[in-house]
Amino acid sequence: MKKISFLLSLILLVSCNQKNKIAVDTIVANANIYTVNKDFGKASAMAIQSGKIVAIGSNDEIANSYDSKNTIDAKGKFVYPGLYDAHCHFYSYGLSLQEVDLRGTKSMTEVIDRIKKYQKERKSTFIIGNGWDQNDWQVAKFPTKEDLDVVFPNIPVVLNRIDGHAIVVNSLALKLAGISKSTKVSGGEIVLENGEPNGILIDNPMELVFKIIPKPNRKKQIAGLLDAEKVMFQYGLTTVNDAGLDPDVINLMDSLQKAKAMKINVYAMITANQKNIDLYLKKGICKTNNLNVCSFKMYGDGALGSRGACLHKPYSDSPKQYGTLLSSVEELKNVAKQIGSSPFQLNSHAIGDSANTVLLKIYKEALTGKKDRRWKIEHAQVIQEADFDYFATGIIPSVQPTHATSDMYWAGERLGNERLKNAYAYKKLLKKAGIVALGTDFPVEEVNPMLTFHAAVARKDIKNYPKAGFQMENALTREETLRGMTIWAAFSNFEEKEKGSLEAGKWADFVMFDQDLMKVEENQMVKLIPTQVFLKGEKVK
Repeated sequence: MKKISFLLSLILLVSCNQKNKIAVDTIVANANIYTVNKDFGKASAMAIQSGKIVAIGSNDEIANSYDSKNTIDAKGKFVYPGLYDAHCHFYSYGLSLQEVDLRGTKSMTEVIDRIKKYQKERKSTFIIGNGWDQNDWQVAKFPTKEDLDVVFPNIPVVLNRIDGHAIVVNSLALKLAGISKSTKVSGGEIVLENGEPNGILIDNPMELVFKIIPKPNRKKQIAGLLDAEKVMFQYGLTTVNDAGLDPDVINLMDSLQKAKAMKINVYAMITANQKNIDLYLKKGICKTNNLNVCSFKMYGDGALGSRGACLHKPYSDSPKQYGTLLSSVEELKNVAKQIGSSPFQLNSHAIGDSANTVLLKIYKEALTGKKDRRWKIEHAQVIQEADFDYFATGIIPSVQPTHATSDMYWAGERLGNERLKNAYAYKKLLKKAGIVALGTDFPVEEVNPMLTFHAAVARKDIKNYPKAGFQMENALTREETLRGMTIWAAFSNFEEKEKGSLEAGKWADFVMFDQDLMKVEENQMVKLIPTQVFLKGEKVK
């Protein structure tokens, strides 16, 4: 009788315990979870309900308190918060998937061959290509309109350089855009050869050509966004900071997200022209569970590769060139003043040391007496020694580690050895600012965030060059890099209370890998691809 009584009591106890357990949508168990919380703590299980983490801890802690019909046995795999790309061009990348891909070309001949192949398949009436970089060619010389005219005399051709700050176009495109030797545009250059435009346009003059490009229809826009989203999920990106969008595209993203057609989280920077500023200062910050419209994107200068980055002293390999600001100092100040008087953030593109000096001074003036504004300098690529101190005042550097490993082959030629020491100085920026937000600037660079991780930690490219790393004094640790791709990026967006780490109350955005990012061999980092990706508790890969 005692045995029977004991068994009945045990059954009753188990039954009561099961009844007292909280039912949740999903339990993840047997995992190696890096929470990326304040203490960089670890856990082995978490419970998820309605897209959010309700508890995280040991297997026993979760099993004793929660029950689910959907338990994911991670089998020891490594789990991290969903990855951010803190600076990219998500929409532009999506459109580029519908156009000619010129990344990785080794000559103008290869560029022409790719266009021919594309045109044979698409029969486009206006050819657009993206991603050429003359620095990768055997003869590192800018292409010209003549290169295109020979093959495409009767169809306009516009080819965007890898950095998005220079284009080469054919004669027909120049004619349609109304560009001649007498055309004047400030904030860039119409390159002349023998007194005539040679087809190369740098920065602001490019807008004259962009105006004649047929606008993508809704079908192409939607296809581009959804195609881009698939690539993001493939690599474990759950939030993208799209650096420079107009209201029409932002509204389209919002519509797709609300219709559940597009799921990825987007932090959308509004292009800071006066029309957009007037609209959104009246409209106010727009925030949903998937879309965050709380910032403007302003352009200070161009890019280093096309010598459009604005420098204090001339380019070392072109003594007559300094680069240029894309707007006057007064215009930049006016934008900053307007946004400083609003709740919006300001994120400014600054590559050259002169552009960084100008913008950092403008930020200081506009932010005097204001707390926790989290304004960002996007790229912060070449900095004067004295200007690093500005980043200790709450200004956030948003940087792209693969820019260092892409540019290292020629950056010294542009800058000279002394200036190069304070270029791509991510560790130095981190020490001043306390955080760095990490991204890629894709499609300028590749989408894969593991290239970011590798470049930040090893300071090497995918060929593991250079052997000793590029300026290793500015390498980041693995923990710093992961924080820069998760919680620090979230903080830079005012999203740290909802995303960026795996903690109770936050969205269940997470990625799962076979190997541990914190311990995997350095030369294996770029090969890692997440096995599973979850967004708000839903498996998207």
